[in-house]
Amino acid sequence: MEEEYIKLIFGLKLKQLRTERSLSLFGLSKLSGLSKSYLNEIEKGKKYPKPDKIAILSEKLEVPYDQMVSLKLDKNLAPIGDILKSKILKEIPLELFGIQESTLIDIVSNAPAKVNAFISTIIEIAQNYNFSRESFYLASLRSFQEANHNYFEDIEQAVIKFAKSYQIDLEKPISSDELKEILIEEYGYSLNETELDKHQTLDMLRSVFVPKTKTLLLASQMDDAQRTFIYAKEIAYNYLEYKERLYTFSWIKFENFDQVLNNFYASYFAGALILPKKTISEQLTTLFEKEIFDKHLLLEIIAAFNASPESFYQRLTNVLPKEFNIQDLFFLRFTHRAGSERFHLKKELHLSQQHSPHGNETNEHYCRRWISLKVLKTISKTKEDHVFDLQISNYPDDDMKYLVLSSATKDPFKENQYRSISIGLLINKQLQRRVSFLKDPKVKTQDVGVTCERCAIADCQVRQSPPILLERKDKNDQIEMVVADLQKRFG
Repeated sequence: MEEEYIKLIFGLKLKQLRTERSLSLFGLSKLSGLSKSYLNEIEKGKKYPKPDKIAILSEKLEVPYDQMVSLKLDKNLAPIGDILKSKILKEIPLELFGIQESTLIDIVSNAPAKVNAFISTIIEIAQNYNFSRESFYLASLRSFQEANHNYFEDIEQAVIKFAKSYQIDLEKPISSDELKEILIEEYGYSLNETELDKHQTLDMLRSVFVPKTKTLLLASQMDDAQRTFIYAKEIAYNYLEYKERLYTFSWIKFENFDQVLNNFYASYFAGALILPKKTISEQLTTLFEKEIFDKHLLLEIIAAFNASPESFYQRLTNVLPKEFNIQDLFFLRFTHRAGSERFHLKKELHLSQQHSPHGNETNEHYCRRWISLKVLKTISKTKEDHVFDLQISNYPDDDMKYLVLSSATKDPFKENQYRSISIGLLINKQLQRRVSFLKDPKVKTQDVGVTCERCAIADCQVRQSPPILLERKDKNDQIEMVVADLQKRFG
């Protein structure tokens, strides 16, 4: 057992024994002859007493010595022991949210039995539903992004400093060759563009970095925008001096949360370098000032950068909250196989609040009225390179409307697979002030739900499943009404 775990367990048991006997720290100090500060350090798990001190505490608290040093906890402390033994507190990036581990342990140790039962329930759910460490890390990262409105000024400034240092003109599109030269000349990289193609099992990977020889293995089927992003991300790892990092893109697994966070920061750096905030803000201002939505202008803005539509939409989640004070937004990434009726939500981000289009059970059917799914159906039939559309999505149940912009492109690594990237902006007074084309009659408004199983729209022509969850709720409501009436009549 780890020494730290043993200290914590002893501290928790001592505190429990003291409180059960209605003793303050001062009182236990007076009773045992041990200093109050020393006892406090023991209870916080910072010190482990020597055998003679344990003997004194055992005698004064009238508890057998073996029971004092045993790692076995009673039912009230057992859930805390489970947490400490599982090392879950080491996995949680507490410092990211300004929380000290000792503070959290202190809160938990003082929790009543019902709170401990709740903790046990959370652990059981995580185990039974196979909630992986990676899932937990990614959920923590999303919360961190949302708490900061997905904008990080220190990374933005690092990009400006880097561009000035390496004489990169941020007002012009950046090519992969420009960044490739920096990787080779400045950071001693070697590039290999043939090896990955020899391994069929690696067909999902775009790159693999070998740190010992600083060799970057690249998939040959990537376009220049994808290469530019990978090069920019590798530069970020080096320029920002991140030691904990991932070595594959896309990621395979995370060893610790620092890798997750640094992977995000490196991606943020790459996006900020390829899609400079100043340029993209100026172009979006021009687009938003138009009374009529200019689709061609938006597509020109996207094409003006050496970046994929996905990188562009991701960058909007940084720029819009900061430069336009549009903070109530969501980002969704769907995948779809041509000929299939299944759509898979692979990535989501919700700023400021949890919006209606969020992840649900995999056996439910997402609303086919979403523009995110419509563009996927269109591109899978037309085989175009890029399909764009927008709509105002009205959620009647929530009384909320969103302006949703969505692009669909082919997945270059999977046959007959497509992906859509969408950003939804809550229509409120702030958006109405910023976006003039909201009143454009050509921008259609569509009533939407979340999933068919939960949707109350009666006349939907594209429904994939009856509203079974709503029907179940209605039946339960009726049962409750009848029972209440019987209670009233015969009461």
